[in-house]
Amino acid sequence: MTLFAEHRATLARALGAIDRREYWTPYPDSPRAYGDDAPVSGEAAFQERLGARFELGQPAQGWTAGDESSPYGIDLGITYPNASVATLLDASAEAQPGWAAASPDARAGVCLEILDRLSSRSFEMAHAVMLTTGQPYLMAFQTGGPHALDRGLEAMAHGHRETTRLPASMVWSRPQGRREPVAMEKTWRVRPRGISVTLGVSTLPTWTAYPGLFASLVTGNPVIVKPHPATILPLAIFVETARGVLADAGFDPGAVLLAVDTTALPIAAELVMDPRVGIVDYTGGPAFGSWLEANAAHAQVFAGKGSVNSVIVDSTDDLDGMVRNLAASFALYSGQMCTTPRNVFIPRAGISTGDQHVGFGEVARRIAAAIESLLADDDRASDILGAVKSAATIDRMAAAAAHGDVLLASRPVKHPMYPAATVRTPVVVAVDTPEAHLDAGEVFGPVVFLVATDSTEQSLALAAASAARHGALTWLVHTSDDAVAAAAEDVAVGAGVPVAFNLTGGHLVNHSAAFSDLHGSGANPAVSAALTAAAFVVPRFHVVGVRRPAG
Repeated sequence: MTLFAEHRATLARALGAIDRREYWTPYPDSPRAYGDDAPVSGEAAFQERLGARFELGQPAQGWTAGDESSPYGIDLGITYPNASVATLLDASAEAQPGWAAASPDARAGVCLEILDRLSSRSFEMAHAVMLTTGQPYLMAFQTGGPHALDRGLEAMAHGHRETTRLPASMVWSRPQGRREPVAMEKTWRVRPRGISVTLGVSTLPTWTAYPGLFASLVTGNPVIVKPHPATILPLAIFVETARGVLADAGFDPGAVLLAVDTTALPIAAELVMDPRVGIVDYTGGPAFGSWLEANAAHAQVFAGKGSVNSVIVDSTDDLDGMVRNLAASFALYSGQMCTTPRNVFIPRAGISTGDQHVGFGEVARRIAAAIESLLADDDRASDILGAVKSAATIDRMAAAAAHGDVLLASRPVKHPMYPAATVRTPVVVAVDTPEAHLDAGEVFGPVVFLVATDSTEQSLALAAASAARHGALTWLVHTSDDAVAAAAEDVAVGAGVPVAFNLTGGHLVNHSAAFSDLHGSGANPAVSAALTAAAFVVPRFHVVGVRRPAG
């Protein structure tokens, strides 16, 4: 049985879920679904990595640890193959013709098998993601494993559909009256765009990388994976798995390669500027993302450049539920998610809460108190916050006070298992100069700004201006007024920002569901294209027609 035949049903279910936008996953996100032995064996596999060489069998000139570090304070000590940019590009170019020549079904079968094998390693991946990024364990399991796999499968399914949309071959006939019809044999061949380079991020390495990786692979492009130098292991595990499947299926494993660098000696710019590179997938800060868009004109660039996500509070029928939900959204993974809310716009005159009117100061106090209560116990706080990945994030937290008045200071949290972990609760700052505040852009990390505005109308206008200037992936609007909700929806659509309303339960605005939600829109500077829409996949290949007289 071919790999495609073995996994055909999974692809069909994925396409059905995309069409219906319903909940479905082949990769359970409950650890209990994998049996009692899986967590133990996954942790053991991770432990074997520590202090060892990560063998990949790819061309290299030595070994490097990059700048990989753990915010939990443990010594990873892993070294990876170290290859020059020229070596990597040459090896990728050598593998390119064979991978491009494979049928869409053959490529899809390989991708589906890679996803299946990665799923079997979800607990190893959970430890790799947790201890390199600082994510709390359950989030690392879900976001690093099943949820990332969902997004990879979603992108792969789109890619297979688009590359098989036209018939493989057909006879075209045009009547000519009494003369013989003109008959032509027509075929359409997919021409992949070229070498695809993935530039990873330090905080959500697999979730942000898998969509582009699988979209490129299924459309016939070889990939070079360059993780963030401080977070290498999760994407190295992907490369190892993918190369194993390629080799087993008879393809050159050079179709997937790992590139490792350091902050002091970066290779990303050199790598992407080679004319053989046709696709660049990037997640990270806006400065380099904008540089890529301006300079890598020979390639199709998909850039996730950060976001300033807004909450607009107009009114609510459940103030307690609102502040609890917001507290969890701010605290999850110490605010180190691209979907974390940053600015909360609240009318300075206050809001209606059903039977009473509550002033700005009281709403702000209730939000700060909800965060403080949620994180009062260090053990519970550790499970929610995880650890802070970068020292620069700690610096941004310290600098946040300059934006206004600190309502809740950040405090260090003692992690019960990792005493050297860097764990901090969010800092909450009240801002009374909203227009000036917008100039700051994204303040990444556990920082919350409660911004006083003249009205809900001004709140919406400021949120839209922020999205146009800095990008946004999510908005959350709280209102009990149908007219305000309708106006807010129109403003959000105009700003190109996915919007949620009146979340007061366990579903957070941070969450984005594969096969249903579009992550971003591509309509503002946050991302170049939505994850996962056809626009994210189709530019990765061209279709070339071939015609011959029939007969």
